[in-house]
Amino acid sequence: MHPYKRSARLNILMREEIADIVMRRIKDPRLGFVTVTDVALTDDLKLARVYISVLKPEEQKSALEILDGSKSMIRSEIAKRVRMKFIPALEFRIDESIEEGFRIDKLLSEIKTNPPEPTE
Repeated sequence: MHPYKRSARLNILMREEIADIVMRRIKDPRLGFVTVTDVALTDDLKLARVYISVLKPEEQKSALEILDGSKSMIRSEIAKRVRMKFIPALEFRIDESIEEGFRIDKLLSEIKTNPPEPTE
């Protein structure tokens, strides 16, 4: 028996396969440096939310449009590579966690350089 759910194991597999497909199969020159950071499958395995990170923030919208246009090709490639009864529908989203991490890091460095005054 595995210590975690099937959807958690499939998240990792889907992330690796989608990243490989985006890197090797999508030949659109407008698609800049895109990283697949995470895949979140629903418990019923019908929907996969694919979180991506784009190097240049101004290219995020065009990257999402290109990936949304390539959904059917990506799903068919996944069907060839992964044995599943149903191949989940794909939903691409921008991963906000990286920007949130930078914001928290900036706040922590500000606190370190300018510690708050102790209150009594």
